[in-house]
Amino acid sequence: MDRNTITGLVVIALILIGYSYFMSPSKEELKAMHVRDSIARVEAQRAAALEKERQADFAAQQQNTETQQAGTEAIFKQDSLPVEQYTLENNKIKLHINTKGGCIDYVDLKGYRTHDSLPLILWKDHKSSMGLNFYARNKQINTADLVFVPNTSQKELNAEGAEQVLTMRAYVDENKYLEFEYKLAPDSYMVDFNINTYNLNDVIASNTNFLTLYWGVDMPQLEKSRDFESRYTGVYYNFSNNDVEHLSLTGDEKVDLPTSVKWVAYKQQFFSSVLIAKESFPNVLVSTANNTNPGFLKTADAEISLPYSGKAIEKYDMRFFFGPNSYPVLREYGKDIELPQLINLGWKWIAWFNRYVVIPIFNFLESHVTLNYGLIILLLTLIIKLVLFPLTYKSYMSQAKMRVLKPQIDEINKKIPADKAMERQQAVMKLYKKAGVNPMGGCLPMLLQMPILIALFYFFPGAIELRQKSFLWATDLASYDSIATLPFTIPFYGNHVSLFCLLMTITNILYMWYNSKNQPQNDQMKGMQTMMYIMPIMFLFIFNSYSSGLSYYYFIATLITIVQTWAIRKFVNDEKLLKQIELAKTKPVKKSKFQQKLEDMQRMQEQRMKQMPKKK
Repeated sequence: MDRNTITGLVVIALILIGYSYFMSPSKEELKAMHVRDSIARVEAQRAAALEKERQADFAAQQQNTETQQAGTEAIFKQDSLPVEQYTLENNKIKLHINTKGGCIDYVDLKGYRTHDSLPLILWKDHKSSMGLNFYARNKQINTADLVFVPNTSQKELNAEGAEQVLTMRAYVDENKYLEFEYKLAPDSYMVDFNINTYNLNDVIASNTNFLTLYWGVDMPQLEKSRDFESRYTGVYYNFSNNDVEHLSLTGDEKVDLPTSVKWVAYKQQFFSSVLIAKESFPNVLVSTANNTNPGFLKTADAEISLPYSGKAIEKYDMRFFFGPNSYPVLREYGKDIELPQLINLGWKWIAWFNRYVVIPIFNFLESHVTLNYGLIILLLTLIIKLVLFPLTYKSYMSQAKMRVLKPQIDEINKKIPADKAMERQQAVMKLYKKAGVNPMGGCLPMLLQMPILIALFYFFPGAIELRQKSFLWATDLASYDSIATLPFTIPFYGNHVSLFCLLMTITNILYMWYNSKNQPQNDQMKGMQTMMYIMPIMFLFIFNSYSSGLSYYYFIATLITIVQTWAIRKFVNDEKLLKQIELAKTKPVKKSKFQQKLEDMQRMQEQRMKQMPKKK
């Protein structure tokens, strides 16, 4: 070993000794380490105890399950039956039916995607349940625990162009069984679902009057905005008299429906799962609850009573609809049973306008104009504004007449003191009457347009035709158009900036400002205008998370109104208008019965006031 090697080893040894000395923990650090080790040992012992307790609970539950299954297997044959999955599929939907329970546990709408481009699954595996509950030979039977036997192979089901029929049976013996039957036709959103009992009258308890069909689903989030989609997600049902109602869309609710029910629907913003009776369900218990799990919106449950009379053969014919909330589609599959009412088109008088005016025009433009949906909305807006133009013109002219009469009204206010308010009002009304001006003429046309604005407020957020259709910067006209994400959340506004909503607000403020120049100015009008300026700011907060198609429509409609008002003002000469009013004053005024009655009432009021004793 040479001198350099020895020197290197010595240096290394010194470094190690120095490192060990200087890096060794102090007494305080050793004490802290001891405390941490003690805590870790206690936590490990506690975790082991909890794990042991969990395993004991699991073993007990497993034993209870095995006991129940053993009781079930004593009635229904379950020996060595494989758990398999069968698929029914056409060009519209794809269903998975599991031999465990014999029911649908997966629904895929093939023509649609989620907001993040994934397959649109209405029912996810292990997130739905369905089964019959009844008593048989003193044991409670839940068919979800049974393994059913299919009548065919998957290969035979895959025959193209034919109706697919899958039958699942749970046998007591060869002549006694429970049957679930599914039929799926080509190019259809509808699935026939039939429950049949064969010779189970000596198996099912003799005092049984009803079999209980349980149906539960965890409804997944499918759209970009969870909160907005939740507003349109819930449990709907149709009574036999065609009244469609729903449970709370915001909170948890459970309702017993003793009246006959035609169908029960688990409805989301753009898609629905509907269970339809051939005749009706005599009694249904429905409930809904908010689901806090990531990726899910709500949990829906229904307990449906199926009348049981104890016959050798009992049949319960039903249908499932799995499809989009498209008005034409729902009319095609259930016009006679009010399926279109799954789409919220507003109150009855508002829904009427949407149903017979907006939707037909929109569908006509969609089918006859090969344009982007943003341009279709523009054409729809132009059509509506052209139809409403006479009202817009009448409103402007009424305001213009009041504006040119403003100097004469000021003169009346100078002559008649403020303490004679009744006399001053009569004089102003007399002036309006001679001039042929209706003071409400500017408001009434606007009020007549309000139902249309409300109708479109309901139409756009529920229009599946706009779903995932892009226009300019908006990637989805059925959702909000975010151009910026904020690092914080503003109460009632959110954490994003919707540009169409911002443009809508700006144009509304501009319209308020421009329109105020066409109105007579007084203290009362200034107060009203201040309130009118506050409204667009409120709408900015309300509409920021709404459909960008709706904000875009309001933006375009307001912009067109500004252009219309500007054009009318250019062609209306105030001097000529005043001459026309002065000419109208010279003509005799015909009083209507209402006006005459109003004047008589005013005279009677004045006489009473004169007869009242004056206070000293």
